[in-house]
Parts: sequence; C-alpha cells; structure tokens
Amino acid sequence: MRDQLRRDCSEIWVIDCSPEGHQPEVATRIFQGVQQPICIVLAARAPKKNVQKPARLHFRALPEGKREEKFKTLSNLSLSDSEWIDGPSGWRDAFLPDRAGAWGAFVSLDDCFVSNSSGIMPGRTWVVAPDTWSLRQRWDRLVTETSPARKEELFFPTLRDGKLADRHTNKVVTDGLVGHEFRQITVANDPGSVVNPIRFGFRSFDRQWLIPDNRLLLSARPELWQSMSRQQVFLISLEKRSPENGPALTLSALLPDQNFYKGSSSGRVFPLWRDASATIPNIKPALTAYLSSVFSQAVPPEDMMAYISALLAHPAFTKHFQSDLLRPGLRVPITAQSALFLEAVNIGRQVVWLHSYGDRFADASAGRPPSPPRLPTGEGPTIPADGAIPGAPEPLPNTMEYDPSRLRLSIGKGFIDNVPKAVFEYEVSGRNVLRQWFSYRKLDRSRPMIGDRRSPSPLEKIQPDHWVDEYTTDLMNLLHVLGCLVKLESAQADLMERICAGPLIGFQALAAAGALVAPPSAKGGRRAQGASGSDLFGTN
Repeated sequence: MRDQLRRDCSEIWVIDCSPEGHQPEVATRIFQGVQQPICIVLAARAPKKNVQKPARLHFRALPEGKREEKFKTLSNLSLSDSEWIDGPSGWRDAFLPDRAGAWGAFVSLDDCFVSNSSGIMPGRTWVVAPDTWSLRQRWDRLVTETSPARKEELFFPTLRDGKLADRHTNKVVTDGLVGHEFRQITVANDPGSVVNPIRFGFRSFDRQWLIPDNRLLLSARPELWQSMSRQQVFLISLEKRSPENGPALTLSALLPDQNFYKGSSSGRVFPLWRDASATIPNIKPALTAYLSSVFSQAVPPEDMMAYISALLAHPAFTKHFQSDLLRPGLRVPITAQSALFLEAVNIGRQVVWLHSYGDRFADASAGRPPSPPRLPTGEGPTIPADGAIPGAPEPLPNTMEYDPSRLRLSIGKGFIDNVPKAVFEYEVSGRNVLRQWFSYRKLDRSRPMIGDRRSPSPLEKIQPDHWVDEYTTDLMNLLHVLGCLVKLESAQADLMERICAGPLIGFQALAAAGALVAPPSAKGGRRAQGASGSDLFGTN
C-alpha cells in the first residue's frame, strides 16, 4: 500500500494522532474505544504525475495528552506550517520521519538477519501441554472415539465460512515435519499411538511439549523445522507492538510458538542458522565480515547473536529507550570498540545459555555447563522438608502466592523458600513469567473467551488430577534461570550505557559499506531487508 500511494500521489501528509503508542489511556484516544494507534493520511496527486518518482512524504505528531488538546491542534493545523518533518522516499519505507537522533542511527534488528518468520501456529490447544502424559491421553481419547462427528469435534477442525478447511480428521497431508515420524494416513483412519511429543518453546521461559504431527498443526513453519539442530538458537521479538518492560527480546533453543514472546501479539523469529547443519548463517555474512575487518579479529555468527542478546535482552534497554519504542521495531547500537564488543559477546553467551536452560552456548570452563543453570550454593531456591508440593491424592493446586517478608513462593499446600522479589515479579512486556507459567499447570486452566471465538476442544481439559514431579523440576529450573538473569541485569545495563556513550558504527556507515546486504541465494522465511509491514506506518 505504501508503494502504491507513493506511485499514485505527489504529496503525502501523515498525522500521528497516537504518540502515546498502543493501548494509551482512554482520555488520550481520538476514538475512545480504539486501542490501536490512529493516524490521518492526506494524499494529493498533481496532473501528469510521474509514477517513477515517489511522492514527497511529510510527517508530524500531535502532542501527547488529552484528546481535547489534540482536536484543538488539528483545528489550527496547516499543510504549509513549519511543524512538518520530511519522511523517507523509498517505495516501501515506513510513513515515519527519516532516521534521527541516536536511536535512528542504530541498525534495525531486521537488518542484522537474512530472514525471519512467524513462530509455529498449532491452531488447536490440545496439541500442546506442560507434560507428555496429557498429550498421550488426549490422542488416545481422540483415536478411540467411534462417532465420526464427535471425533471431528474433539479434533477441533479448521473452519472457513462454517465449512471444513486446512486441517480436519479426513484431511490428507502430504508432507511431514523434518526429523519426525510422518504417517500418510488421515487422523480419522489412524489407530496408532501418538507421534512422540517433543519439547516446545511455548512461552518465554516456559518449555512445554508438542505433538510434532503436521496433520494436527495449522501452520507448522517448515523452514524452522528444516533449520533445527543442537546448534540452533531462535531470537524472538514482537513485530507490530513494542515491549512494555522486561527484556526487549527473548531466546529459545526449542522451536517457538507464534506467541512465544509474551503469550499474545505474535512476533518474529530470527534463527541463528538457516540450515540444520549450522553452516549457513542467518546473521548477514556481510555484517560479520565487515565487523571482522573493523575489529581485526573474526566475528562468527554466534558472536553477533550473543552481542545482540547482551544489549537487548534485559529490562534496562526497554526502559532506556521507552520513548523510542513507542513505534514498533527494535534497533541495535553497535560499538566501534573491539574490547566492548568482546565484553558484550561474553555476557551475551551467558544470556543465551540462560534463556535456553543450558542447551546452547554451554562452556564448562566459563561456568556454563551443558545442564540447567544453577545459582551459587546458598543463593538459589530451596524446598524445605515440609514444603514439598504434594502430589496424589491431593488435587492440583489452584493458587500461587508470594510472601516478600519470607521470600517464600507458595504453590497450594507446598512452598519454596529463598525466592527474591525481583524473581517473583519478573515480567516480559507486562506478563508475569511465574504467574503465566503456573496458569498452565494449575487445576483451573480455563481462559476467558474473547469475542465470538469457538470454545476449544474438550481434549484440552484432559490433564493430570494431581501435581506431578515434572512440574516441580521445571519450576525449580525456571526459578534458577530467572535468578541468574536478575543477577546479570546490572552488568548488562552498565555495558549498554558504556556502549551508547562511546563511538558507534551507525546504520549509514554499515549501509555504505554494504554490510547490510543479504546474500542473493537467501531463501525461506521473510527477507528482512526491504520487507514491508501490513500497517500503514510500517514496523521498520
């Protein structure tokens, strides 16, 4: 749409009516019931417009504050006044001002990678669970159902205009998922046991289980499965929203869900590698080659992924650049000092190791063993003898409470001590990690239905009737990971401040050196360079 407007018109004026960003206070909204940002676009076409010459873009934002003040500004606005800022002229460039200030000089996250994609879209809730027992029981219930109509209801088919589409029990699926069993029969005719579940990156820091069966998944994202290996790392960030607080991005060693980052507002997945053999980097080779020449030492793709993680995966980054993040799109300040770059890489490798629960960037000599991370002795969470979360015959607990005076996290009748307040309150863009994690393992896992959406399959209600040991193991691992991240935050914040205060390699220098050019053979996912968002402003 931006391309077409630039070709059809001679002048375009864009007025940002929502400088407060997404979901601002009601009193600031032009339309009280609309949470999304609003803009006014005026476009004029001169006679004999040259379609090969892009329209000139002018941008301005209304002042933050109550809508009455915005209406007053609008009533006095003139297309010829001095408040307008020129915008970029690229055919698909966002309808935003040209890059300005420190933030504008940073390279965008998209520009660092060859391609990116959405995460996996299961499309039905019953194919994901926090334990494998649930998935096996759900599948068994499905395949033993003798009524075709009831089996279809349990499967939860994809509907389009009320008719079966995409995925249903009689759908013939001709391709499987790389590395996993593929059955060339329909679900309706399959009497076998469930395809072996795999660990799945369900939410930030929440590792659940998925049935890796393409007959069940609405959108499996085959390019992600094809690139999966024990060396793969996935970086995940929001696309059309900006982080509210917490780390601006999170990482996973597991295939991630489309809503991995915070549980809503689907984002983009940036793999470290584009192939399963980990020989074709998704970090732009031109970028790492250029940095290698600047620092007079090799900068492999892993180092660039670690550098980005060190700079962006902590709350201080989100807080420091909050005003710049009113509009979506993360940017990376790249230091021109080799010593600072190396320091960031070392911290970033620790970050990736923590986010991946010790599965990636392990190095025992650097204190990163290939196992779930642990806080130093005496600093980590403990379960006293009388604090064990009871299993059967006790029912699943339904409450999680925290006592800051005792540093105690209570789960039903059990409790865990030495849990710092910062760990309990750890959030990813407004979502409390521990509470969200528990919501998928408590007795009542029902969620409010929004709008006219269908009720999910009854299969999702099949779950253990008691707390299982696996939940306790996962919870202790999570508490250790969050505790380690909290301890690392001050070092990340200090590093960010020093990098931003020193000499940087800006976007213009990188672009001029050809460091942001993607290799011509890049395939799979969405090409990062030149990609356009679906919203008018764009996400770049």
